[in-house]
Amino acid sequence: MKIYTKGGDTGKTSLLGGDRKDKSDIRIHAYGTIDELNAYMGLLGDQPVNQSRVAMLREIQNVLFTIGSYLAADPGLDRSRLPKPETDATGTLELSIDEMTGNLPELRSFTLPGGHQSVSFCHIARCVCRRAERWVVTLNQQEVVEPWILVFLNRLSDYLFVLGRQMGHELQVEEIPWKPKK
Repeated sequence: MKIYTKGGDTGKTSLLGGDRKDKSDIRIHAYGTIDELNAYMGLLGDQPVNQSRVAMLREIQNVLFTIGSYLAADPGLDRSRLPKPETDATGTLELSIDEMTGNLPELRSFTLPGGHQSVSFCHIARCVCRRAERWVVTLNQQEVVEPWILVFLNRLSDYLFVLGRQMGHELQVEEIPWKPKK
């Protein structure tokens, strides 16, 4: 199988189902940003501090691939042909958030991203997640996106924020408080 098809050489790409869209289309931005987020999730799974969380991070990547397939599909495509959405993926994120939060000191101020390269990767993933969410919300204003996708992305950004704190805690990195000028 050839990797290149030359079909996108004119700035258009095909959705699942055959419809052609400009590569600048909101839908393409949405699933392209999900793909970018998925790559960052892989990077997080490669961090030694996350060795005990690799299974969870890979499961998140699988959900993101499922989301990508829904976003890459023609709006009229029969959804029964797509991978089944994870029924409790958001609940799994919430359980993990609650567990990690229970191990962390109380958050008393906004914190600046950073302190360790692995923690910074997590914050970059969180920002990409928020951007993906904005693109999906924008797409949803034009045509209905499955509600579970919006919920999952919103919760995933919360998970990534708490994961960054947890990683910093395990790496014994002090959180950097935001100190606004008065």
